[in-house]
Amino acid sequence: MKSPVEMKKKITIILALSVLFTLTCFTVFLLHSKDTSLVFPSLPQQVVKGSRSVFGKMMDHIRVKKIPGVSRETAATSAQPAPPLDPCPDSPPSLVGPVLVEFETIRSLQWVRNQLGSVLQQGGRYKPPDCTARQKVAVIIPFRNRYEHLTHWLYYLHPVLMRQQLDYGVYVINQDGDGAFNRAKLMNIGFVEALKEYDYDCFVFSDVDLVPIDDRNLYRCSDHPRHLSVAIDKFNYILSSVTAFGGVSLLTEEQFLKVNGFSNTFWGWGGEDDDLYNRIIVRGMSITRPDAGIAKYKMIKHGRDLHNEVNPENNIETDGLNSLNFTVKEILKDVLFTLISVDVQAP
Repeated sequence: MKSPVEMKKKITIILALSVLFTLTCFTVFLLHSKDTSLVFPSLPQQVVKGSRSVFGKMMDHIRVKKIPGVSRETAATSAQPAPPLDPCPDSPPSLVGPVLVEFETIRSLQWVRNQLGSVLQQGGRYKPPDCTARQKVAVIIPFRNRYEHLTHWLYYLHPVLMRQQLDYGVYVINQDGDGAFNRAKLMNIGFVEALKEYDYDCFVFSDVDLVPIDDRNLYRCSDHPRHLSVAIDKFNYILSSVTAFGGVSLLTEEQFLKVNGFSNTFWGWGGEDDDLYNRIIVRGMSITRPDAGIAKYKMIKHGRDLHNEVNPENNIETDGLNSLNFTVKEILKDVLFTLISVDVQAP
């Protein structure tokens, strides 16, 4: 029979082995457990992460795969990038055809902002939300002191351009000062300044007093320079001349560079559109027009600017974009348009 001392020693060994076994099992449990709330029940996981404790950082490292150049937070929360949008259809589905246009209603710029501003980006920019536009279009408006006309134009044209599913921006090029007006030079400036902001590939040169009355008259460039204002109410909706190219005209960037832009020397009224037509012919191109049945416009009545005189034709090689000089005085970003005020060095 064993003595009491030997029995006590044996019991102590058994208890020690039992404690060691228990500790070993618990350690294994800690290392393999995926539920951190079981390990630290008094510290919810989001609180640990929020406080950025050592444990929280360690769990981030374990649970979030490191992506080169991407932080743990970005990798954990960012969604997959949206797939690219399909091209917009060649025939926009929301066109309505003839549009009622009238200029008797008194409209303010603020009222037009309230009507249209929610769907536009700053600077008069828009792109269709559900497809990729077929062209990136800069609309260039030569301007001075015709705010009432501009208000009407913005009210009617923005909805038309949206329904045509264009990625577009509106640029109002304002001639600073009271010197002789130079419409052609302002359009050259608009071309140059718009390209500084976005990679436009189509340029619309539009007078501020011309509003289309049919949205099927698409403001998109083609393989040839395009004349849109075919039938104007002032001329009984009849094309004024087979060589007419004024009012609303479209050229791609390549086409406009090929003709060296407009002449810069047409101070006052008239001649620059005929000169541009001649430049197009000289460079071996021809113009296209939409059908007169849809290319209809209403003109806002106005008087002729002071200082306007008829001008002679000029030289395509040395007069145009390559001889353009001007000073930008101010650029203002309105939700309806980008206003660029310039000094054109008028005589």
